Amino acid sequence: MTGPLTGCRVIELAHIMAGPVCGLMLADMGADVVKVEKPAGDDTRRMLPPDINGESAAFMMMNRNKRGIALDLKQDEGREALRRLLRDADVVIENYRMGTMEKLGLGYETLRAENPGLIYAEISGFGRTGPYADRGGFDLIAQGMSGLMSITGEGPGRPPVKVGAPVSDITAGILGAMGVAAAYAHRLQTGQGQRVDTSLFEAAITHTYWQSAITFATGTPPGPMGAAHPLNAPYEAFRTADGWINVGAANQANWERLTALIGAEHLRDDPRFRTNVERMRHREELAEILNGILSARPTAEWLDVFEGGGLPAGPVLDIAEMHAHPQTIARDMVPECDHPVAGRVQTIGLPVKFSATPGGVERPAPRLGEHTAEVLAEAGFARDAIAAMARSGAAICLEGEPAA
Repeated sequence: MTGPLTGCRVIELAHIMAGPVCGLMLADMGADVVKVEKPAGDDTRRMLPPDINGESAAFMMMNRNKRGIALDLKQDEGREALRRLLRDADVVIENYRMGTMEKLGLGYETLRAENPGLIYAEISGFGRTGPYADRGGFDLIAQGMSGLMSITGEGPGRPPVKVGAPVSDITAGILGAMGVAAAYAHRLQTGQGQRVDTSLFEAAITHTYWQSAITFATGTPPGPMGAAHPLNAPYEAFRTADGWINVGAANQANWERLTALIGAEHLRDDPRFRTNVERMRHREELAEILNGILSARPTAEWLDVFEGGGLPAGPVLDIAEMHAHPQTIARDMVPECDHPVAGRVQTIGLPVKFSATPGGVERPAPRLGEHTAEVLAEAGFARDAIAAMARSGAAICLEGEPAA
């Protein structure tokens, strides 16, 4: 692997999404991430359909760039194997329910005594403190409790709507990776590890910055506004002759630029729209007027007009259109890799670019137990010991029992 975290060894004890996103980010930046699965495998392996030649598309997306081993942590041999891996690890990521690692004899205090430099990253539903620390968490629950669902949707009086993407899961994983990177920098300076604790709940809360600012200032929580912005207008999606276009006229200069480009300079002198304060007060009236004007021409024509005039605007793409967009491709956000079963597969690329230590996608997601023998051998296990673990089921090796 290449990238700024090359040389960092990460043990990922995580499943489904939030924890695996954390591991994925670290792996894309060069860390050697070893994913430890239960004998039945991560639950995303069974999230079918869709699949590619029988391989779960969801699992392959979340676990590229990682090596994979499978251990039965209910067996003493499986737990001891994991403990040996953790003695030499730089980072461990876990998203179990509170107390699970302690029951396995692998809690932070135990591991820290054996490896003082270990960075112990925990990603949970609500964090490891507070009255909800013992509760499990899901993206839907976090979105509802964080206030996100109260500000998402078409408008007042409509049913609550969650954000289409599992933003609390994904953001928690990204925050976890950010915390690990910061703790790793501290460790390089001091030699000391530490706990890194974040949650789906807090991750979802971070998406309410604007709406929380409004609530702090006014005492009144805002509601859903569709595609509109809570602080600036016009800044939303408008109907065109053949679809939708997003227009970002979010300051006075761009507002005046918009009126010139659509031939509606008279709107500048309309007392309802002279300032952003007035435009926000009359946002729905303004949107109705702009929808009437913009719906006369197709999206592509308006994009040419706005691009030529220096006005921020963009199309509303579906996922396949986004994948094919030249800017997506230019930023290497849909790389490909070769999977031994699924063949040539596409994935989503690393969203952070480094000039000196570029990261990226260099290996496909592991098959269940693909690297068990390899990783255990690196940890000092003899081939006959690995073979014995495979026979007992304490370890799952892809090719079965390795030759002693």
